[in-house]
Amino acid sequence: MPTAPRICPLCEATCGLTLTLDGTRVTGVRGDRDDVFSRGFICPKGASFGELDADPDRLRGPLVRGEDGVLREAAWEEAFDVIARRLPPLVERHGADAVGVVLGNPNVHTMAGALYPPLLLGALRTRNLFTASTLDQMPKHVSSGLLFGDAFAIPVPDLDRTAHLLVIGANPLDSNGSLCTAPDFPGKLKALRRRGGTLTVVDPRRTRTARLADRHVAIRPGTDALLLAALAHVLYEEGLTDLGTLAGHVQGVEEVEAAVRDFTPEAVAGACDVDAGTIRELARELAAAPAAAVYGRVGGSTVAYGTLTNWLVDVLNVLTGNLDRPGGAMFPLSATAPAPRPAGPGKGFALGRWTSRVSGHPEAKGELPTAALAEEIETPGEGRIRALVSIAANPVLSAPDGDRLDRALGALDFMVSVDPYLNETSRHADVVLPPPPPAQTAHFDFAFNGFAVRNQVRHTPAPVPLEPGRMDECEIHARLILAVTGTRDADPSAVDDMTIARTLARAVTEPHSPAYGQDPEEYAARLTGRTGAERRLDLMLRLGPYGLTLDRLREHPHGIDLGPLEPRLPQVLKTRSGRVELLPDPIAADLPRLRAAQAAPEDALVLVGRRHLRSNNSWMHNVPTLNSGTNICTLQVHPDDADRLGLTDGAPARVKADGGELTVPVEVTDSVRPGVVSIPHGWGHDRPGTRMAVAAGRPGVNVNQLLDGTRLDPLSGTAVLNGFPVHVSALH
Repeated sequence: MPTAPRICPLCEATCGLTLTLDGTRVTGVRGDRDDVFSRGFICPKGASFGELDADPDRLRGPLVRGEDGVLREAAWEEAFDVIARRLPPLVERHGADAVGVVLGNPNVHTMAGALYPPLLLGALRTRNLFTASTLDQMPKHVSSGLLFGDAFAIPVPDLDRTAHLLVIGANPLDSNGSLCTAPDFPGKLKALRRRGGTLTVVDPRRTRTARLADRHVAIRPGTDALLLAALAHVLYEEGLTDLGTLAGHVQGVEEVEAAVRDFTPEAVAGACDVDAGTIRELARELAAAPAAAVYGRVGGSTVAYGTLTNWLVDVLNVLTGNLDRPGGAMFPLSATAPAPRPAGPGKGFALGRWTSRVSGHPEAKGELPTAALAEEIETPGEGRIRALVSIAANPVLSAPDGDRLDRALGALDFMVSVDPYLNETSRHADVVLPPPPPAQTAHFDFAFNGFAVRNQVRHTPAPVPLEPGRMDECEIHARLILAVTGTRDADPSAVDDMTIARTLARAVTEPHSPAYGQDPEEYAARLTGRTGAERRLDLMLRLGPYGLTLDRLREHPHGIDLGPLEPRLPQVLKTRSGRVELLPDPIAADLPRLRAAQAAPEDALVLVGRRHLRSNNSWMHNVPTLNSGTNICTLQVHPDDADRLGLTDGAPARVKADGGELTVPVEVTDSVRPGVVSIPHGWGHDRPGTRMAVAAGRPGVNVNQLLDGTRLDPLSGTAVLNGFPVHVSALH
């Protein structure tokens, strides 16, 4: 049978797959041994590609809500006509901010999701943007923006060359990595151990990653920033700081020393439940390593001090001289990144350029907290969100207090959802636009190549043609943009042509650009590609740092290796000073809140989430092979806590917190430390009106329903989904 390569779109590892095809059906999947990045690695998610691709519950065509309130199948033209007829008049009556836009995590896994939402936002001119970032990684964007002047300048651990990796709140053996694109993350950690390196994991759970580590520090949830501040304190106190080649590129080193002076190991030990001696050993080991990297992820982001935690991760990388050096934390260079500019001062990064209407939450990176979406819909007054465009998002499950948001979505005047499923959120839409299955879609990783642990570039065309009645995802987005702007009759290629023209108009005037001084029309005429999206990709490759083209990329179906990460800090920095600003004012202003957290902690159980290897948030619970085995929704409880509370393995328990309560089966296990309980994220598939039979048959509970949305990291607006107190009791 014929085979075809396809980059896996199901998590951040971006592994290369080899699909076996029977006509338009995927009958087999294996890892692509010739892929320049993943070298044949595959995980259970990738292995299920064919089953997910053929899921009978995937919508095959648009749905439109009739006058009777019932969603029915419709033609594509009718669906876009409804949007064009209803959305522009609403904006005209109530203003641009009457429309909210919600972008979910799957957007960054598709070409369409990377290329078109910025154009949609430009067309709508709304400030009401909500994304999965404020439920996940926004603290890293904010800390990077403040430190380096660019919210997307996120250093990643150089896994293949490091000698010491300190992991904070991450479980890459189950997540496959996050903000660190690394196929076969387990193999890379094992290789680190084989070459004599050290792996230290700080996590309240003994995860699969923690079990692999040389040292596992079972910290009290939510106190990562205290531990990291104490590590910085020890580096200063014992004279272990050494910026090396960074010295001329950093300002604020002395100010940070003063800022962490109170965070002694002895002062934070009680709150962290980590003894002072261990903290000092961690700092000394980090400083002594020939090359080291500190890497933090969701467990250190979705907590009360998420931005401070992420800031301190890179403070430690700077103080030990490990930022921007081989084996440390380095900045990838994507093939579609703009050509490097000359080093020098930039525009910097600002927070709070506007605020949300109801609670006054400051924007971060142009976004408002997703936890505030419900109140922005419910609260009357000028600027109330009356219409919503939701793209690959399911905030009813992923955001705090899904019940409230569920009710709020039902009160909208109009809603559009771009989603392959009728799920807990899209069931509220007046128009649902389903993209085709991934086997019928071309792929390029615009986002994740910017976080990759090795520079490389890969593109895979759609392995099989579009089925009759389906529409390419890029065309769906382009037509949506035309519909919301009232230019419904225009050719969708006009969206891409206009974008190319605007990009070239800037590029030919910038001396560092490969297109500098050339005629824009002649340059555009050289672009190749069957679709507007492909022509845009070709343009980005040509204007990028490696001078590639789409034609050249097509000649290498398994990708082009562009080499290991290289030091390039001066080109990365966009701060106003042109240096790493180690103690930005917003960070300094938030440190008193962290100092207060050194007090004795509450004597209460604390809840954390967890990730399963077989799922990515709520995406994959409708695939039978992924919604099986150990991929179950339980309350993990330590045996000591189970005995104290009278909890029995397999029996139900009641969990209460700020936003409500849940009933969930107990799993007694010593993989969580005493005082901590855990429920996985992304479950709760029990709402009526969805069409996801497998997920509904094993629904689990929505852990975010325990939250009312008031617990946020103040700098980033990120919801506190981990490290919050709960009350647990046996249900008799």
